[in-house]
Amino acid sequence: MIEVERKFKLDEAEKESLLAGAIFVGEKTFTDAYFDTEDFTLSKNNIWLRKRDKEFQLKLPVLQGEKLQTTQFQEISGAEKIREIFAVAPVLDFETDIKAFGYEIFCRLKTTRRKYQKEGLAIDLDVATSDLPGEQDFCYQVAEVELLVENKTETFQATEKIENFAKKNQLKAENIRGKVAEYLFQKKPKHFAALVEAGIVEAET
Repeated sequence: MIEVERKFKLDEAEKESLLAGAIFVGEKTFTDAYFDTEDFTLSKNNIWLRKRDKEFQLKLPVLQGEKLQTTQFQEISGAEKIREIFAVAPVLDFETDIKAFGYEIFCRLKTTRRKYQKEGLAIDLDVATSDLPGEQDFCYQVAEVELLVENKTETFQATEKIENFAKKNQLKAENIRGKVAEYLFQKKPKHFAALVEAGIVEAET
């Protein structure tokens, strides 16, 4: 599956308008630990390796290099599948094995997500915080409008559907940082600068 999504910052009036007529699906809390090397090998290529609670996930970019306000990723779940992609032989557990290749946690965020459905799209309202020592002041709220598609040929239509939805609901057409990018902007300026230089994020939003 390919995840096509766009992020928005909402004030209370915009949130109320967006959720009018939406179906509340549920609320959940999860913790994401993100891994990379000290020279940011993965994230500089817009590749994101994370452990969501107990499950490893890998997000690979679709249409790399395109300047789109929506983001498009293929998501792969499960340590065994990711081992094959990274060519990491099973010695111990996956987390221990990747540490031998220099992969360490650079970001850990706890997210409370309220999920809704509206007009065939998923709406996630996220509040993310960091529980790492000295970073408890980090708190970021962001909304995501998302659609899952089967293959690349459907991504253009998905993007168009999200854009039309945004216009219909009067959501601001702005470039918004995701949770990890905002965390790096606030807490890891060297890492953030490397992503700006690589063209993965913009210096200003």
